[in-house]
Amino acid sequence: MKKLLIQNATVATSTGVFNGDVLVEGETIAAVGQNLPAKGATVINATGEVLLPGGVDAHTHFDLDVGFTRASDDFYTGSVAAAHGGTTTIIDHMAFGPAGCRLTHQVGVYHQLAKDCVIDYALHGVIQHVDEQVLEDMALLRDEEGITSHKVYLTYADMLNDAEVLAVLQRAKQLGVTVCAHCENDAIVNSLRAQFVASGKTAAKYHPLSRPAEAEAEAIFRFLSLAKAAGEAKVYVVHLSTALGLQAIALQRAAGQQNIFAETCPQYLLLNDALYDDPAEGLKYLMSPPLRKTADEAMLWAGLQTGEIDTIGTDHCPFLLHPQKQRGKDDFTQAPNGAPGVELRMPLLFSEGYKKGRLTLPEVVRTCCTRPAEIFGIAPQKGDIQVGADADLVLFNPDEEWTVTHADLHENVDYTPYEGMQLCGKPVLTIARGQVIVKNGKFTGAAGRGKYLHRHV
Repeated sequence: MKKLLIQNATVATSTGVFNGDVLVEGETIAAVGQNLPAKGATVINATGEVLLPGGVDAHTHFDLDVGFTRASDDFYTGSVAAAHGGTTTIIDHMAFGPAGCRLTHQVGVYHQLAKDCVIDYALHGVIQHVDEQVLEDMALLRDEEGITSHKVYLTYADMLNDAEVLAVLQRAKQLGVTVCAHCENDAIVNSLRAQFVASGKTAAKYHPLSRPAEAEAEAIFRFLSLAKAAGEAKVYVVHLSTALGLQAIALQRAAGQQNIFAETCPQYLLLNDALYDDPAEGLKYLMSPPLRKTADEAMLWAGLQTGEIDTIGTDHCPFLLHPQKQRGKDDFTQAPNGAPGVELRMPLLFSEGYKKGRLTLPEVVRTCCTRPAEIFGIAPQKGDIQVGADADLVLFNPDEEWTVTHADLHENVDYTPYEGMQLCGKPVLTIARGQVIVKNGKFTGAAGRGKYLHRHV
């Protein structure tokens, strides 16, 4: 059995940091300690470097079909980019299927789309309508496909109304599965968008104004209230972007509600709505929810520090600035919403979180690796450095200073929202189930080596 020994690293886990070694045998971690025997192993001297678990990104949209176009990263290019950034596992949110289709329909589609994925992947179900068949299929997918989470939308064309969301939550409670939600008040968003378009206010700067913080906060509070009424079903708020939304979550938790989990994304921690002011450049940042105020950024960092926010995903959903995003150059409502980020999540949190003193290394590990694995049923084999776990690891040079340039990244898109940012700390080695798949910026893995993860409640 092939052995790999990483020696003298600063090892960061979800509970602490120590100097030591990690021994990999085959696909798993065989030992963690100090002065581990090197006999028969390929040795990597990691003196001065920081070893973290491979990242778990629980919110990607690879190869997303939005009807009039598709995301520019497919499962191969997106997973290669993820690997370069130290992410070794993704949970992808499937796109809507044909109108009226069974819940099982998209699963077959996505297994085919993901056949070239280079890292391990799981899938979130997507519920676009509710009937008895859909509710039955929730059990079928849990038992046969290991899909233990489903997403509902409180806005967009395939949104669910409150009665439908409640039915899904009640069924989820019975099955022990998780319901994720995109929380924005549909009436607020669509009314404001229509008003802006009618008055000729169609530049990118009106995008955040059409989706105010109140739209997010109201929808979060309503979603959590429905979950409470369903017997405290397990729920997960995706891409939290506002202080007001965080307060809605805190209010429900303070009232005693259990089984609430929340995710934010790097863009809501590091970018703000001033970026929409440039009519041309603002198209880059058309995502939903939109970028917010600097005060929201500060509150989200605080939420990570206190544990009120559980995870950091990316909502990676890239569209080319030219030509795809240009669809919205004269009307922001016509542009595909989404942005890249899967490659930079771990480097951004290492640099802007750990190196700048906002988060400890264990907090980076918990939010980017361990908690998403735990919440979505892929722990303990993913998300931490412990004996018996999958050997998913990323080695950082903690002192390398570098400038983010989209041309140097591997995401299949012609820009990055983080262009020109100065970062400190860079991944130099990514190991996925015991195999080195990225070394010093060179991909050494293979298409299709990623494994589908059958999850458990």
